[in-house]
Amino acid sequence: MRIEILGTGCARCEALAANAKAAADELGIACELCKVTDLNEIMKRGVMITPALAIEGEVKVSGRVPDESELATILRDSLS
Repeated sequence: MRIEILGTGCARCEALAANAKAAADELGIACELCKVTDLNEIMKRGVMITPALAIEGEVKVSGRVPDESELATILRDSLS
């Protein structure tokens, strides 16, 4: 599973990355965690407020940092 963190690398972006990795590990999901920092690419995906989380190229969350529990639900739903 490809998980992307869209943002400039701020503390909230790092927190989102850590929570996403922890949720994937908790579920036993093998993932590739990538960071997208190019503002043109971020805007091209329709994200106006960072950080954002995309799974397999689809933006799932924008403008906030969900906790591990919510991210686990998002990841689980993305598997089906």
